[in-house]
Amino acid sequence: MTTMQQVTASAVSGKRLSSIDVLRGFTLAVMILVNTAGEWDHAYWPLKHSVWNGCTPTDLVFPTFLFLTGTSLVFSFRSRLARGVGKRELLLHTLQRSVILFLIGVVLNGLPFFPLSTLRIYGVLQRIALCYLCASALYLWNRRPAFLLSVTALLLVGYWVMMRWIPLPGGMLPVRDLPILDPVRNWVAIIDRWMLPGRLYEGTRDPEGLLSTLPAIATVLLGVLTGLWLQTQRTIQEKSRWMLIAGTALIAGGEMWNIWFPINKKLWTSSYVLFAAGIALVALALCTWLIKDDGTAGRWSYPWRVFGTNAITAYVISEVLAIIIYVVHVPGSRPPITLKGYIFTHFFASVFPPGMDSLLFAIAFVAVCFVPVWILYQRRIFIKI
Repeated sequence: MTTMQQVTASAVSGKRLSSIDVLRGFTLAVMILVNTAGEWDHAYWPLKHSVWNGCTPTDLVFPTFLFLTGTSLVFSFRSRLARGVGKRELLLHTLQRSVILFLIGVVLNGLPFFPLSTLRIYGVLQRIALCYLCASALYLWNRRPAFLLSVTALLLVGYWVMMRWIPLPGGMLPVRDLPILDPVRNWVAIIDRWMLPGRLYEGTRDPEGLLSTLPAIATVLLGVLTGLWLQTQRTIQEKSRWMLIAGTALIAGGEMWNIWFPINKKLWTSSYVLFAAGIALVALALCTWLIKDDGTAGRWSYPWRVFGTNAITAYVISEVLAIIIYVVHVPGSRPPITLKGYIFTHFFASVFPPGMDSLLFAIAFVAVCFVPVWILYQRRIFIKI
């Protein structure tokens, strides 16, 4: 079950936490935006995922959220450890949160008809749950940056070796016999088809597959390392400067690795981890630098703080609302049309040109999702799992 906690504004303020909340809220808002384009064929390219190799702005949203999950858990665990909560209790609570989050994701996949024979098990919330659990366990086991950095490197290099050098069924070897990231013939897709046939998002593969969760854990661990850096006694200016430098280095490293192991969001390749984490780190550095020294942010940050302090709640609201407008049909319409189709056709497509109509529909959808989260924020209600 989820619990509702009423807390004061100071509990979610503080300079460093504010910068994380602001960036997380902005990321969540963009996630909702790119998930609900009015019409996909004419949507602007930044609102679409890359078809395969490569990266669009949309492809940066999910890894940024995972990165910030790692940064946030450092602050959360440090606070609770300081209050005397034991590591075992923290780990058990983390396990509980992860299970609940995973199950919420599966339920959202099944709405509204729950086709049990083809119900998708993987998903966004499911990946967050698994990565959060693994990164939390590693952090509680050993908080030394050298250890966490070593695990991150092991995950990224090990994943590359597995995808590049282990022969596929039939003896085919990537690069020698087929492209290194063949869309169907790769270990991520093969394992998922073997484990969950008929339950994959794209039929022959799934963008949140099991094996590709390993490098996604590395994304969270890079966020954990950033959280540890933010807790040092250096000045905000120094922290921001070195985060900017480190982020630039990660971007360059991702681009370099891209030569041998292409940037690919659907397979969450190691080069993609470095590149996306670098973008997230640069964004967090700028956000940290922009937050005022008194721990408050300017008016520009208000909507992002609202989203950021109830991020999972906002995501669930957006998913449920999207399901409703995609499933409910307008009574008496001939031919039958969904509520989404009716709203888009009569209020956006009939007024604005292709592309712009899709963008404005998505912005309107984000605004509607903002309202219930804003009400919770005004009442100082922050829903925690």
